[in-house]
Amino acid sequence: MSASAALRSPDAAPLDAVALGRAATDRLEKLLAEATSAVRARVGEGGRLSPALLEAEQRATHGLAWLATYVFSVRELVHYADRLTEMGKFGATEKLIVQIGLGEYVAQILGGIPMSQGETVRLADLYVSDETLEALRTDPAIAALIAKGNTAASRAALADIIRGAHPTGTIGEAGLDETMEAMRTEMHRFVEAEVAPHAHDWHLKNDYIPLEIISQLSEMGVFGLTIPEEFGGLGLPKEAMCVVTEELSRGYIGVGSLGTRSEIAAELILAGGTDEQKGHFLPKIASGEILPTAVFTEPNTGSDLASLRTRAVKEGDVYKVNGNKTWITHPVRADIMTLLVRTNPAEPGYKGLSILLAEKPRGSDENPFPAEGMTGGEIEVLGYRGMKEYEIGFDGFAVPAKNLLGGEEGQGFKQLMTTFESARIQTAARAVGVAQAAMEVGLKYAEERVQFGKPLIAFPRVADKIVMMAVETMIARQITYFAARAKDEGRRTDLEAGMAKLLGARVAWAAADNALQIHGGNGFALEYPVSRILCDARILNIFEGAAEIQAQVIARRLLDGGN
Repeated sequence: MSASAALRSPDAAPLDAVALGRAATDRLEKLLAEATSAVRARVGEGGRLSPALLEAEQRATHGLAWLATYVFSVRELVHYADRLTEMGKFGATEKLIVQIGLGEYVAQILGGIPMSQGETVRLADLYVSDETLEALRTDPAIAALIAKGNTAASRAALADIIRGAHPTGTIGEAGLDETMEAMRTEMHRFVEAEVAPHAHDWHLKNDYIPLEIISQLSEMGVFGLTIPEEFGGLGLPKEAMCVVTEELSRGYIGVGSLGTRSEIAAELILAGGTDEQKGHFLPKIASGEILPTAVFTEPNTGSDLASLRTRAVKEGDVYKVNGNKTWITHPVRADIMTLLVRTNPAEPGYKGLSILLAEKPRGSDENPFPAEGMTGGEIEVLGYRGMKEYEIGFDGFAVPAKNLLGGEEGQGFKQLMTTFESARIQTAARAVGVAQAAMEVGLKYAEERVQFGKPLIAFPRVADKIVMMAVETMIARQITYFAARAKDEGRRTDLEAGMAKLLGARVAWAAADNALQIHGGNGFALEYPVSRILCDARILNIFEGAAEIQAQVIARRLLDGGN
């Protein structure tokens, strides 16, 4: 059915949201192009982007990133429907998810996109013309989706379906093939048996994730998922990494994040390492024999890696490292650090940076860093526990010169850049898992808690919260899968990966916040798992690029014409 035909249908007839979404996508792509051009005109100077103007126009530039993310989401909802139709799996649940998602996101594009709880960007902020705004409001497909997409009736219909679903399962088909679905099922069973029953206790006690769990992950191949078979890995695509990460993070974000360390370290070595380094480290990472940790951030740099000061001076056949690092995850039990240092102080900014593959002995709570020239203290955190965060001081810490990644100084930032896409895709997958967990605990509580003679889920505003968690989690899931598949095809995906991470983090936080709201006062009690999920969700908007940094990166790519 065409968009115009869908509009002629009576109100009682099913809405052909996919046809309307396809038509709306074409219009929204043109809107994005116009907004990009309008913002570019405000931040350009002499034919180039002006850093000063980009900063002055942060609301517009970051808002442009959010608009692009929403247009991407609308497009992928349509593609999701198309894929499921081809698979013969586009049922009532999926149709409602697509209809509600399209209606809500199109409505937000026209009415205002929330960049955070207190910041809403509107098209006028992007210097979109009044004529374009009027054309959007009167566009038949857009008007129909706003009027008939996310309605009380459609939300009630999806709520009825959700109430009949198992409380610990994905709402709607994910669109995976049989192999990926089997992998999801295996990980789900593992999480239900070994992780979910214990996660909250680990969190409350600030305990490490047990080594037995790490051993089981190793046996299942989690640490070598995407490492090529020639180096002892499984050689699976990034999509598999997303599926596994999502399911593990659904049980506990710390467990889902264990694989992140191995994934990123392996990618660094694969892309930038010497043959000797690949042959030595990759098989051990893939088997779980060695656990890596990333040691990049410094106390006064944060996202500004160009200001990094930790020095590594070559003395004979070793580098001596001096400086301080912070927010280092899981360093005590790690066997190798991907250590970002400045090897050439004469080179300003990024040019003087290098990466060392710094091996170290495992420590314990009593003696966290039993290595000469290395000390540290734990940073106590609200959530994202199970691996522990540390500040680390280096004072003459020795690293063999042969462990300089790639064997050439000054390549550190370039090497690090090769991992950003995968890191952000994986973080988006973690966010999807946390959002899914929030939806599940919110749904379970809403079904079991009786107030005024009926379960909470029977109240429309509670049901609406659950419905929107399910819908937005699916949107975040689909754009994450898209970024992973594009990466698997060898395409540049920093834009899509960034948008998946940007939206996924916000969706996870909103889902956790709403799940806690459903719990009422009980949600504020430490004994309820939703309190942990809220804390875990909050970090997703900060690490692997804070939301503001992420929006800035996306905007620059858009305004640079995709360069």
